[in-house]
Amino acid sequence: MIALLLRDLRLAIRAGGGFGLGLAFFLLVAVLVPLGVGPEPATLAKIAPGILWVGALLACLLSLDRIFALDFEDGSLDLLATAPMPLEGAVAVKSLAHWAVTGLPLTLASPVLALLLNLPPQGYLWLVASLALGTPALSVIGAFGAALTVGLKRGGLLLSLLVLPLYVPTLIFGAEVVKRGAAGLEVGSPLLLLAGITLAVTALLPFASAAAIRVNLR
Repeated sequence: MIALLLRDLRLAIRAGGGFGLGLAFFLLVAVLVPLGVGPEPATLAKIAPGILWVGALLACLLSLDRIFALDFEDGSLDLLATAPMPLEGAVAVKSLAHWAVTGLPLTLASPVLALLLNLPPQGYLWLVASLALGTPALSVIGAFGAALTVGLKRGGLLLSLLVLPLYVPTLIFGAEVVKRGAAGLEVGSPLLLLAGITLAVTALLPFASAAAIRVNLR
């Protein structure tokens, strides 16, 4: 599994599988929103939690179709499906690799981008915490959508339509954590719900993704 993880990380960096692309998109969102809504600090501070989370969600969405596409094209996915390693484990590793090149950089860069949106300083810690808890769920759910559409020509649009509704709970609770944290309110409930979503999808969706891959390879 470690070898598969390292292989996917190398491919993501060499082939442009999302590494840097998500950060660039996240930066564009943080720069363009103030230009569109105006530079008023109060307005930006109010919308910053939602905008930052929407930007992170869309940045993660950019590279979802590449999670299994390259392996399907070169036949590696067939080998993974018949390898001694459980296919569910391979799906989990690929989700981890996707998070490492998209979700993790977004989480680390988020405080810098929060400056552009005038997020109150007390919200920075909760922004990082919510992204650290929520972005793994985005990758796991995205892997499920990628498994459903693997092998389909121009399946990127269908993948987006399948995945976006599943992203909504993570988006709602993630933005709520940042909103409450920035206002100095209690964040325990939305933070626990966000963590619960991540744990649930991480435990269940690799099995569903593996089943979908087996059906598409038949």
